[in-house]
Amino acid sequence: MGRIKTKAAKRITEELVDNHFDDFTEDFDQNKAIVEKHAEISSKKLRNIITGYVTRRVKSRETL
Repeated sequence: MGRIKTKAAKRITEELVDNHFDDFTEDFDQNKAIVEKHAEISSKKLRNIITGYVTRRVKSRETL
């Protein structure tokens, strides 16, 4: 079992992945910079949660 993500984190992640999928990679650190560029997120913890979820979504989409 993993951590439970809030609706806000899931919504922001879905918007980022849908609008900027080609920009993201499978690397967390590169995705962190991309998330900072495309979204205004106030806390570092929320940014890292969203970035981790984006990275996971990108990895799962590429394997499909």
